[in-house]
Amino acid sequence: MTATNTKTDKKLSLPDDLAQCHALIEELLTTLQEQEREKAHLQHRVAYLIEQMYGRRAEKVDPAQLLLFAEQVAQTVQPETTADEIEEPPPPQRKKKKSGRKKLPVELPRIQITHPVPEDKEICQHCSSPCRCIGHKITEQLEYAPASLFIIEHIQPVMGCRCGEGEIVVAQKPAQPIEKGIPGPGLLAQVVVSKYADHLPLYRQENMFQRHGVEISRKTMCDWVLAAAQMLEPVVDFMKTKLLESKVIHTDDTPVNVRGPDGNRQGRFWVYLGDEEHPYTIFDFTPDRRRDGPQTFLADFVGSAASPRYLQADAYGGYDGIFSAGNAVLECACWAHARRRFYEARKSDVNRAHQMLAWIKLLYAVERDARELDATQRYAMRQERSRPILDKISTWLDEQKDIVLPKSPIGEAINYCINQWQALTRYLDDGDLSMDNNVSENALRGIAIGRKNYLFIGSLRGGHAAAILYSMIKCAQRHNIDAFVYLRDLFMRIPTHPNKDIQQLLPDHWKRDILPNLQPPPRP
Repeated sequence: MTATNTKTDKKLSLPDDLAQCHALIEELLTTLQEQEREKAHLQHRVAYLIEQMYGRRAEKVDPAQLLLFAEQVAQTVQPETTADEIEEPPPPQRKKKKSGRKKLPVELPRIQITHPVPEDKEICQHCSSPCRCIGHKITEQLEYAPASLFIIEHIQPVMGCRCGEGEIVVAQKPAQPIEKGIPGPGLLAQVVVSKYADHLPLYRQENMFQRHGVEISRKTMCDWVLAAAQMLEPVVDFMKTKLLESKVIHTDDTPVNVRGPDGNRQGRFWVYLGDEEHPYTIFDFTPDRRRDGPQTFLADFVGSAASPRYLQADAYGGYDGIFSAGNAVLECACWAHARRRFYEARKSDVNRAHQMLAWIKLLYAVERDARELDATQRYAMRQERSRPILDKISTWLDEQKDIVLPKSPIGEAINYCINQWQALTRYLDDGDLSMDNNVSENALRGIAIGRKNYLFIGSLRGGHAAAILYSMIKCAQRHNIDAFVYLRDLFMRIPTHPNKDIQQLLPDHWKRDILPNLQPPPRP
């Protein structure tokens, strides 16, 4: 007996009952709609991942698309005016940066090279008389000479009497950054700045020193880096104390790989930025992203009912304990994070996403106009121009939350704003507050660049050392100080500097009191 495979087409048979047929059709349509929604969601995720891998990072929107909503948005927030009101002049335009070649610094050393005139041109072709110099044509050329290593020999006279009975006296040399170590303060500063400001891993610096004929292993430099962090830790601790006195602190975090005995793990760098009266940027390192990291760092960041403190951060739940601890610390959310969600949803829901992007664009326009104002004037401008926009956004969000699907990209963006609305609008309450948290994200860019080069932190101890050195580098940059000059001088001073005067070594005090009288380093 032979078995045969038969293929039968199963056709959908509709019931004869009309009501049952309608019910079946409704169920099929419901299933079809769910499949379409799932398909749209998956297409959005695929498009988002492709754009994250290969697309532009900047969240730019075609201005032509925002113009579709500009008139509508402007009408909804246009304040009522009367004939008695005087039209205010438009805000001053920001000056554009001048293009073209900039003048070379006058403090750079100059070498003059005089080029002779050819002998046949030294005789006048008209009267055959010798020509004389009537002026000079001077052109400037910027040249570079490779950095140089040199050796300083510390000569310490040894004094003693010929009788052989007296005391032998050896002249004391100044205290060194690393006792019995070969690096001078300049070399130590160069290694630190190269790694944490220029993002050059130690193995690359090892190759660079080899080109100068000096063998310095990366392990040796790693020990130098740890010793440098240990020296600078009291300065960073004092800056942290001052930072926690700020009215507003911006914070954010970023991951970093940490090598361990059981393989790599993911640690975390946290950045904390003080306000203008406490201009310090401090990094902290934790082996994970648990909430006890920021809670421990900000334990002394406490306000009062009459004078609250503000913490500007993203919507990470680890900060919730700080806001609910009864220490009068209020949450400020970030409009850049909120905008990013609508930007990601612009392809799946064009109208709603771009309408919200247009409103946010108007809010940022207010901030640009208020940038040069003081806190009181900035507060008044926000009440006049930003609050009507935010009131309209709030009404629109409440209307749309019941229309869109909660799990769709636009639904998640809308729910994010609704859940964070009090924190998103808190910047209206005080002119010292910011609309977004971009300053802390910008402070983390150096770490993002560095970890692409050095790939991982060698240990937890290395993570804490890196946080200290990143803090010193970023504080120097914040005060427009040459990080090499600053660190070199600190490595010379710290071994003999009294702890009670540690405030003198803070970057703002150092720039004001020490830098003007600083002697240039020795050169061969």
